[in-house]
Amino acid sequence: MTDWLGPEEWRAVALSLKVSFWATMLSLPIGLWVAFVLARCDFPGKQILNGLVHLPLILPPVVTGYILLATFGIQGPIGSALQEIGIVFAFRWTGAALAAAVMAFPLMVRAMRLSIEAVDPKLEEAAGTLGASGLWVFLTVTLPLILPGVIAGAILAFAKAMGEFGATITFVSNIPGQTQTVPSAIYAFLQIPDGEASAWRLVIVSVVIAMTALLLSEWLARRPVAQRGSA
Repeated sequence: MTDWLGPEEWRAVALSLKVSFWATMLSLPIGLWVAFVLARCDFPGKQILNGLVHLPLILPPVVTGYILLATFGIQGPIGSALQEIGIVFAFRWTGAALAAAVMAFPLMVRAMRLSIEAVDPKLEEAAGTLGASGLWVFLTVTLPLILPGVIAGAILAFAKAMGEFGATITFVSNIPGQTQTVPSAIYAFLQIPDGEASAWRLVIVSVVIAMTALLLSEWLARRPVAQRGSA
């Protein structure tokens, strides 16, 4: 791939992989907890939480990016506080990871929630009657059963993060080698003469990664069904 892609193109791919990996890994435990709460708990404001989780799917990505900039930027209420301890998101790759995580979060939570809802609650209740704590029941009963869904959600989130553009470019701009991910690089190449070939190469990379993620997530989503059918 290093021979096929130019140095600038390769930097964009490498940065996208880095951003997507950390966006997925850091949001995974939060996404799993939110998915479990939405699937198993009833409480006032549940629908509001569900709406907030899925809001990035409905809002224009630029709006999401601007909200992140206003909140986590240097002048924002959270960003200014974090800057005092040396954490900066605006116009950094860490900000790109944050934006990608926010945009990918709904897909991750949805996949995990569907997997949790497919687990018979009686299995968890039976383990609870034997004296197991709620956490132990989740770790030994629920998690093994929903693991394909968890992995599928992580894969979908990773692919979504790889393709995020609007929120990222609004929040962290398009700085080559620092915040320029694959979608941003494609946009930049299309603005210059003779940049179409580079843009096409990155488009191919994006399509391959997205298709691979979709096939993997579909295969994982069907595995529990196939196993139940053969049982």
